[in-house]
Formats: sequence, structure tokens, C-alpha cells
Amino acid sequence: MADRIKIAAVVTAYYPRSHADVIVTKFLKGFPTDEGFQEPRVDLVSMYLDQIAEKDIGVKLAEEHGIPIFPSIPGALTLGGKDLAVDGVLLIGEHGDYAWNEKEQHLYPRRFFFEQICGMFATSGRSVPVYSDKHLSYNWTDAKWMYDRAKALNVPFMAGSSAPLVWRSPWLEYDLETPLEEAISIGHGGLESYGFHALEVLQCMVERRVGGETGIQAVQCLEGDDVWKARDEKRWSQALAEAACGAIQEKAEGKMEVLCENPAVFLIEYSDGLKGAMLMLNGYVRERGFAGRVAGRVQGTRISNLRTEPHSHFSYLGLNIQEMFLTHKPQYPVERTLLISGALEALMDSRYRGHVRVETPHLDVSYQSYEKLPIRPRGPKPSGASLIPL
Repeated sequence: MADRIKIAAVVTAYYPRSHADVIVTKFLKGFPTDEGFQEPRVDLVSMYLDQIAEKDIGVKLAEEHGIPIFPSIPGALTLGGKDLAVDGVLLIGEHGDYAWNEKEQHLYPRRFFFEQICGMFATSGRSVPVYSDKHLSYNWTDAKWMYDRAKALNVPFMAGSSAPLVWRSPWLEYDLETPLEEAISIGHGGLESYGFHALEVLQCMVERRVGGETGIQAVQCLEGDDVWKARDEKRWSQALAEAACGAIQEKAEGKMEVLCENPAVFLIEYSDGLKGAMLMLNGYVRERGFAGRVAGRVQGTRISNLRTEPHSHFSYLGLNIQEMFLTHKPQYPVERTLLISGALEALMDSRYRGHVRVETPHLDVSYQSYEKLPIRPRGPKPSGASLIPL
């Protein structure tokens, strides 16, 4: 065990079904997958808990596994000493009692945590891989700062959620340089918190188009009847929406226009001319979907996770994080999360300002998608150990 790498977990709050639970717990107990149960190949050796929730389980789990909880982030990274003493960091800045702003953005302290982590790297003279859960920050300034700071310190950096790594039915993965003509994703839930996931589904597919990603020039959020007006004006495709929803199994019987009391659409104008959209269809669907048009042909797919124990879609996320810890090579580009973080802030700004179109010249984020497929399931739905609670 002495030669296994050591991981610190920096967490906002740790209670049942929180992101700390569905991610960090698997680094303690193992990863249930379709292919079987996989033991962790790294050792979690320290924790920092920013808040102890009323239903906290982090303290008990740490005690059971002999993991010290430190009162500060530097303490967790140095194991109570002076120098960096871990080989990787899980930054789980999701959930907990934090304020919201007037744009209905949850003000999680991800940059504040990351700043302390990178400060320890800078003073120690070495950097180790970091995974940061979900979007980098609720605002572009902090998200870009995190990205730039990681670059300056040569930090192997991954971020995002499990959404690109779940089951797809029917299987759909574009080859690199696919001549994609149009794309849409379908989501449900809170407009910011779950809108991020649906945007991530859209982005992980469209980034594989001809020329790769070159950025976003403008966005707009619409709600209510304006969603259907935008469809009638051909600003998003009914055919693509029907293809994506047609692949979704968990949806209500009837028409989306009737069942969605307050639909929302995110309209994305990419710099290379591609038009993308994300539809939030609460009341109609309870899963995510995607559809794209290539050479005139429309293909849709169901993007499904497992909302019950053991939340095994997070196993595949965890395995990709673990692979980065072991190899120091991110499994997919963090620029994807940087771009989505900026787009989501601009979309929430569009909504707050009366659903106006917002130009985004700062989102000139260019990158190429991965060549080697990340670790993820290839079946149409969870099976095997994926269905067995930890």
C-alpha cells in the first residue's frame, strides 16, 4: 500500500446522496459498474469538510475508514505538516448551505477552495491533479481565473459532471470531424443546477464536429410561450426535439407544449455558425436526451443515469478521475467545462435582463475533443454490479 498514491477530498457538505457521497464514498468503498465491482486504485487519506450538515455522514465515514478530517484546506493537503503531502485532490463544491444571488445562481465557493489548493502547489513547488465537480464557477471571471491558474502551475485539471459518461440508448458517439449541422439537448430540473447538465450533454457531442470547438458568440434564454414562438421562427428544431424526446423512456403521455407549464430554452450561437439549443421540459420528461443532424439525417439518443442507489453513473465519473490521478492526463478537456461555465452565466444573465440576446466575445474558447474514449458504459441501461447498493 505504501506506493499507492494519496488523495485529499475538499468538500462543501457530505450527506446522503450529496455529490460528496456519490463521488467520495466510491473512493472509499469502490466503484460498482456494469462490468463488475472495481476496487479503488488510490487511497483517500484526508478530508476537509466546510460544513457539517444536520444529516452529515462524512464524519462517520472518515472515522470508519481511519481518515483524518482537517480544519483547513492546507491541513488536508499537507496532512497537518508544512509541505504538500498528497498526489491528487477531489474538489467537491456542490451542496451545502450557501447563498443564492438575484440571478438564482448558487454561490458555491469553488474558486475560493481552488485558490487555496493552488496556493499550496505554488509554495510547495509542485502540482498534482485536481478534479473540480460540475461548473468551475457561477461567474466567468472566477472560472477563467481557475483555468488560467491551473495552466500557470501545470495542474492536470478535470471538471464537469457525470452527464457525458452515462448510458446512451441507442448508442450515439460522433467521430472526430463529424459534419454536424444542428444539435439539441433535452433536460429537466432547476434552470441553473440542471441546466448545466443538459448544456454539458450538448457540448460533449458538438465538440466533435468539423474543426473542433471554436467558441460561442451569443446566447439567449427564453421561457414560457416564447419557447414555442422561437420554434415557429426556426430558432430551434422541432424535428430534433422530437427525435431526442422519442429516445427518452421516462416521459409523460401527451404533447410537450401542453404538459410543460414553464418551458425554457437556451439558444447557443457558436462562432463557426453552428446553432445549438437546450430545452428544459419540466412536466414532460424525467431524463435527458440529445439529437443531432448530420448530412440531413437526424439521430436521437437517451442520456440516462441511475437515480437510485448506488448512483453508479458516478462510478464511471470516479474511474475517469482516478485515471487522471494515476496518469496525470485528463480524460477529456477542461476547456469544455470552462466554456459551459461561461455560457451558463451568460444565459442566466440573459434571463435576469429580460431574456435578451447576450453577445459573448469572451467565450472564444477553442479546443479539440478527446481521441481516446473515456471510461463509460456501452450498454443501453445499467446492469450487473451497477444495480447493487454499496
